[in-house]
Amino acid sequence: MGKVRFGVKTSQARDYGDWSTLKRVWVEADRLGFHSGWLFDHLFELPGAGPSTEPCLEAWTCLTALASETRRLRLGVTVLCNNYRNPAILAKMASTLDVISGGRLEFGIGSGWASVEHEAYGIPFERPVVRIRKLREAVRIIRLMWAEEKATYHGKYFTVDGAINNPKPLQKPHPPIWIGGGGEKLTLRAIAELADGCNFISISPEEYKHKIEILQGHCERYGRNPAEVQRSWQGRILLARDARELKEKMQRSPVDITHNIVGTPEECVRRIGEYTDLGVSLFMLVFPEAARSSESMELFMDRVAPSFT
Repeated sequence: MGKVRFGVKTSQARDYGDWSTLKRVWVEADRLGFHSGWLFDHLFELPGAGPSTEPCLEAWTCLTALASETRRLRLGVTVLCNNYRNPAILAKMASTLDVISGGRLEFGIGSGWASVEHEAYGIPFERPVVRIRKLREAVRIIRLMWAEEKATYHGKYFTVDGAINNPKPLQKPHPPIWIGGGGEKLTLRAIAELADGCNFISISPEEYKHKIEILQGHCERYGRNPAEVQRSWQGRILLARDARELKEKMQRSPVDITHNIVGTPEECVRRIGEYTDLGVSLFMLVFPEAARSSESMELFMDRVAPSFT
């Protein structure tokens, strides 16, 4: 088993729509020694009942501010919606953040899925095949912007002509590129061709194994070693010291045990091990109680993480 890293995933809505709360949780994650912090890229919260008018902070602005509040924590969004920002401008924004953070950017991007956001903001929401084609062109442009003195690319959807992007990112050859999504015909193919890592959300070990098998097939078509694609898992973790406390927490914050990590420290170690056996090396963990208390984060770093270091 290679090195396993653990990050903290928060939203920027509900409790985290309050900047002081969001900042506190990220600073605490930095202090405790988590590998990374992750935001989401939504323009308003999207609970099951539909759009919410509650406060929801914009991802890129928050990530830049959090870079100045933290010291070691790597910084990412799972994942930036490709449709919300021109890729050449996004490449410039990413380079800038990598420089001012001292080379801590993890670059996550995806094709976008929330049609209601697109409609509300007047952004076209095309068919999946078009969104994935646009994502592929965008990632190619971003790579060029990070590497070339003057980037030129003429695609069907995006064009740059001698675009200058200085300073370049500090990380070489560039910040890690994570593509999120599990579409087996289109998204996994884009990951195989262009990504440094894949991100799957709240799927069981059995489902994860299936996705990796499909991804390996796409990698073979591109002549790429599947081991070059890092694997991450994102989901909720409900951690308790014993069975009694776990029962109480499940009553307050029910969590689907099939697609998330739930249990005592020992049970969580076993569950995480099921994913690491599949090659998962990065976990982006949602702690349901983190906005109110850092107790679960502390317990995780004390009783769970050491089993994987």
